[in-house]
Amino acid sequence: MAGESDELRIRFGSLAVRFDPQVALDLFVLLNLFALGFDVFLAHSENQFRRPVEYFPVYFAGAGALLLLIGIAANEFWRWAAVWRDLGYLVGWISILTGLAGVIYHLDSQFFYERTLRSLTYAAPFAAPLALTGVGLLLILNRMVSPGSRLWAEWVLLLTAGGFFGNFVLSLTDHAANGFFRPVEWLPVMTAAFAVSFLVAPFLVPVGRRYLALCALVLFVEAMVGGLGFVLHNLANLRGPSPSVFENFIAGAPPMAPLLFPNLAVLGWLGLWTLSRHLHAAQRQGAKERYTGQTD
Repeated sequence: MAGESDELRIRFGSLAVRFDPQVALDLFVLLNLFALGFDVFLAHSENQFRRPVEYFPVYFAGAGALLLLIGIAANEFWRWAAVWRDLGYLVGWISILTGLAGVIYHLDSQFFYERTLRSLTYAAPFAAPLALTGVGLLLILNRMVSPGSRLWAEWVLLLTAGGFFGNFVLSLTDHAANGFFRPVEWLPVMTAAFAVSFLVAPFLVPVGRRYLALCALVLFVEAMVGGLGFVLHNLANLRGPSPSVFENFIAGAPPMAPLLFPNLAVLGWLGLWTLSRHLHAAQRQGAKERYTGQTD
């Protein structure tokens, strides 16, 4: 529960840095809310916010990030854990509901009328609003499960795998819209599927720290793919057909979308690092018990 954070001191020589996984996850969500608000603003600017409801996720992202910042400050500086908890639940549940409503709203743009793969591909990106649902689930997780615990780490990894599955769907549908004009457009599709397959393995079979290190390496590759996609998307927009750069960024390749890859990599590293600590502690405890048994 809240208040039971597994705080750590990470040492760099004589320098000790305080690290609290509870605060780290909240800050991760806060930054994501700001980024999602900007991303939604660009996406909905394409049709000039044709319906007033399209402003809601933009306003919510800004207000939610501000409320979350107030909650973090209240808990860190004044130890008002109840304020931190309740604001987190409020932002979390609204974020979940906003994301789910966004999925229905996006599908309603075409898919519910034609119900074909083509309408699904050319409709508004139906999986994109689930990013808000994901950050909402992270906030609720951070308040319902003891931060830094093994269960907390496993939930973080599961949500990271879910995020990469969403990246797989988004990359597939977005790039299918132009028929995968360049072969490199298959890269995020394949790597996102690769990440999901690696991250779900710890839930299916027992794994050790070496496997977690391999997963960390896979996430590093995912981050590099996202960085490459960010460069390619924005170069394409800078060379777009419109004389207005802003119009090219609105109507062209989504400039922020590839950053979901390094973003999820950071989240995955947090879960892997925490889980690795627990596996290391369990190995040491097992070795100690074997040594004690042999001595006796």
